[in-house]
Amino acid sequence: MSDVIELTKALINKPSVTPEDAGCQQLMQQWLSESGFENETMVFEDTTNLWSRKGSHAPLFCFAGHTDVVPSGPESAWDTPPFVATEKAGFIHGRGAADMKGSLAAMLVATRNFVRDYPDHKGSIAFLITSDEEGPFINGTTRVIDTLEAREEKIDWCLVGEPSSTDNVGDVIKNGRRGSLTGDLIIKGIQGHVAYPHLAKNPVHLATPALAELASIVWDEGNAFFPPTSFQISNIHAGTGAGNVIPGELHVCFNFRFSTEVTDSELIKRVTEILHHHGLEFDIKWTHNGQPFLTGSGELVESAQAAIAKVTGKKTKLSTAGGTSDGRFIAPTGAQVIELGPVNATIHKVNECVKAEDLKLLTQMYYHILVRLLA
Repeated sequence: MSDVIELTKALINKPSVTPEDAGCQQLMQQWLSESGFENETMVFEDTTNLWSRKGSHAPLFCFAGHTDVVPSGPESAWDTPPFVATEKAGFIHGRGAADMKGSLAAMLVATRNFVRDYPDHKGSIAFLITSDEEGPFINGTTRVIDTLEAREEKIDWCLVGEPSSTDNVGDVIKNGRRGSLTGDLIIKGIQGHVAYPHLAKNPVHLATPALAELASIVWDEGNAFFPPTSFQISNIHAGTGAGNVIPGELHVCFNFRFSTEVTDSELIKRVTEILHHHGLEFDIKWTHNGQPFLTGSGELVESAQAAIAKVTGKKTKLSTAGGTSDGRFIAPTGAQVIELGPVNATIHKVNECVKAEDLKLLTQMYYHILVRLLA
């Protein structure tokens, strides 16, 4: 199991800040080639993607993930260099250790071991790897899926290696994610002097009742898998910086994280109706970040639960909490999708790290999922 530690370190040492891959996928291809995989590099604009497959028959099990990481921030704030993997006190430190180079290493080692132990396994195994998950997510997984769909290459089961765990590795499986919809709203007014309000039209005053209504609405009650839909204002600003000028425009950015109880079109319609009801003159731009998806049950969820129980002796919790992931691009094809990875306590933080023992356990979990599905 020392292989997963050394491979994690090798990947961390490559400074693959999004959308750069920095040679991570080349290293992965070497491992996969040795296990009989055929590698296909797909470059779209500034993004390098890898589709690697062993076998040509269904069912197709796919490991999905990303080699890119978020910037480290000031390196002086780190206890160890962010792009020099450092092992101390049982943890591996470095940017991407938990999100998600440790997962990638566990996938590779688990797959190598499975193919060695079960050379005549059923179906096929694939890897869908991108360098554009932490960035704009325009030229990454979504473009690869478009390519696969065009040639009718279907994924049946997909395990995304995002850091899903909370306290102990395997304590949480993400079996779905909420949808994400962003609105960039401009409320129009008339700029003027604060001493002559009758000659101006203050968009802040005009918008406040509508924003208060939007913030107080119960959009839905959620369901057994999803919490209620959430509306949050993330940015709001107006004015010239001067204290004696009524602004001419108010800019508001807000986001919906929505359940399967409502659609993005329903949210857009309701917001637009409220803005018109309050007599506002406005422009609004909508950005669809992803639809909600759910794998409520099925072979993949059951296999993951059983594998975790076999490795840790503990039950796992199903959850749809958290942000978005590239699973949102894969699930609409009809694939069962889950996320299973390391503890997420340090992701995107200074001194990101992963417990070395957890990577060994994760490798075993991935291995036993493959055994249950394809052996």
